[in-house]
Amino acid sequence: MEFLDTTTFIDSQASQSSSIITAPSSSVITTASVFSKLQLVETEVHQLLSKSSVPIASAAHRMPLRPGRDISFQAAHWPGKNGLQTKTGQARLLHDLANIELQAVELGLRTLHEFTDTPVEFREELARITLQEASHLELCLSGLEDLGHEWGDWHIQTALWDATSAEDSLIDRILIVHCYLEGSGLDAGDILLNRLGGVANKKIAAIVGKIVRDEIGHVDFGRRWFQHYCAEAGINSKVHLRERLNHLSATLPARGAKVSRELRAQSGYDADEIEIFEEFQALKVEQSRKN
Repeated sequence: MEFLDTTTFIDSQASQSSSIITAPSSSVITTASVFSKLQLVETEVHQLLSKSSVPIASAAHRMPLRPGRDISFQAAHWPGKNGLQTKTGQARLLHDLANIELQAVELGLRTLHEFTDTPVEFREELARITLQEASHLELCLSGLEDLGHEWGDWHIQTALWDATSAEDSLIDRILIVHCYLEGSGLDAGDILLNRLGGVANKKIAAIVGKIVRDEIGHVDFGRRWFQHYCAEAGINSKVHLRERLNHLSATLPARGAKVSRELRAQSGYDADEIEIFEEFQALKVEQSRKN
């Protein structure tokens, strides 16, 4: 499947009449097949921007506890990983990344469904990000196939989806998904790129590099809109960042990668904000050790 250029796609929506658009027969979120999800995502984003679809969060359409899946969830004993010098290790990495990117697509759509009164600039930017996440997912699945493996060769989890809730405020959703989860993805991506430097298969590093470069913009999106809504509410964004991270600590998954000061700075964070994330990560690591 080839994705439309996201800028062209979003810009084209203003000239299209919502009266000719019908709601999809199924949402990406509830559909099980990963390949069907990829086929549906552009149409669903189109409809959500035009407000021609019925939001899942409405009284008649409840958000599922978990999104639809066509493969098994995490086994009781998570198998060890092969080294990245092996094809199996590379395939496992791409499978894990595909699982992350799939949840990123679904989380973008979830926010568009649940927060319908956000500014058009916010919705259009989030739509672009969601389509970009879908292109990342497609890259991972294609790379997986090139290595002789396929989606479903390993179990998956939904830790990113599980970190969100129908009870989230918009500012919390932005913090959870874009500031924390995607920010943590930047940290992990930085480490991965260093590890992949010595791997002969350069396509894997190219896929990870593409994802990391795009994620810098996604984290910047979260930073800017978090600060925007804090300012709108008359709240100090740095104080609120620390307070809300601590308040949400129980629902946020622990992340082991060291905070990448360089990539966080490229996302627009200053030294004080990066230190807040470092302090919070140290707290989460300590909590996980105790558990």
